[in-house]
Amino acid sequence: MIKKTTKDSITTAMIEEQTAAFLKAGGTVEYVVKGTSGQVTPTGSKQIDLKSGR
Repeated sequence: MIKKTTKDSITTAMIEEQTAAFLKAGGTVEYVVKGTSGQVTPTGSKQIDLKSGR
Protein backbone atom coordinates (compact mmCIF):
# COMPACT_ATOMS: atom_id res chain seq x y z
CA MET A 1 0.00 0.00 0.00
CA ILE A 2 1.38 3.39 -0.99
CA LYS A 3 1.11 6.23 1.50
CA LYS A 4 0.15 9.50 -0.09
CA THR A 5 1.84 12.41 1.64
CA THR A 6 -0.27 15.49 2.04
CA LYS A 7 0.90 18.95 2.86
CA ASP A 8 -0.52 20.32 6.11
CA SER A 9 -2.79 23.27 5.50
CA ILE A 10 -1.87 26.43 7.36
CA THR A 11 -4.70 28.00 9.29
CA THR A 12 -5.18 31.58 10.41
CA ALA A 13 -4.81 30.45 14.02
CA MET A 14 -1.40 28.91 13.23
CA ILE A 15 -0.21 32.14 11.60
CA GLU A 16 -1.43 34.17 14.57
CA GLU A 17 0.37 31.84 17.01
CA GLN A 18 3.61 31.99 15.03
CA THR A 19 3.40 35.79 14.75
CA ALA A 20 2.77 36.15 18.49
CA ALA A 21 5.75 33.88 19.28
CA PHE A 22 7.96 35.86 16.88
CA LEU A 23 7.02 39.19 18.48
CA LYS A 24 7.37 37.79 22.01
CA ALA A 25 10.90 36.60 21.16
CA GLY A 26 11.84 40.17 20.25
CA GLY A 27 11.15 40.10 16.53
CA THR A 28 9.93 43.24 14.83
CA VAL A 29 7.66 43.87 11.89
CA GLU A 30 8.77 46.49 9.37
CA TYR A 31 6.19 48.29 7.27
CA VAL A 32 7.06 48.42 3.58
CA VAL A 33 5.29 51.01 1.44
CA LYS A 34 3.15 49.58 -1.35
CA GLY A 35 5.15 49.29 -4.57
CA THR A 36 8.50 49.07 -2.75
CA SER A 37 10.52 45.87 -2.77
CA GLY A 38 11.70 44.48 0.55
CA GLN A 39 14.77 43.05 -1.15
CA VAL A 40 18.12 44.75 -0.83
CA THR A 41 19.62 45.56 -4.22
CA PRO A 42 23.21 44.36 -4.54
CA THR A 43 25.74 46.83 -5.90
CA GLY A 44 27.18 46.37 -9.33
CA SER A 45 25.79 45.43 -12.70
CA LYS A 46 24.34 42.03 -13.48
CA GLN A 47 24.64 42.55 -17.22
CA ILE A 48 26.76 40.04 -19.09
CA ASP A 49 29.00 41.24 -21.89
CA LEU A 50 29.28 38.37 -24.37
CA LYS A 51 31.92 40.19 -26.41
CA SER A 52 34.40 40.48 -23.51
CA GLY A 53 35.41 36.80 -23.78
CA ARG A 54 35.08 36.06 -20.06
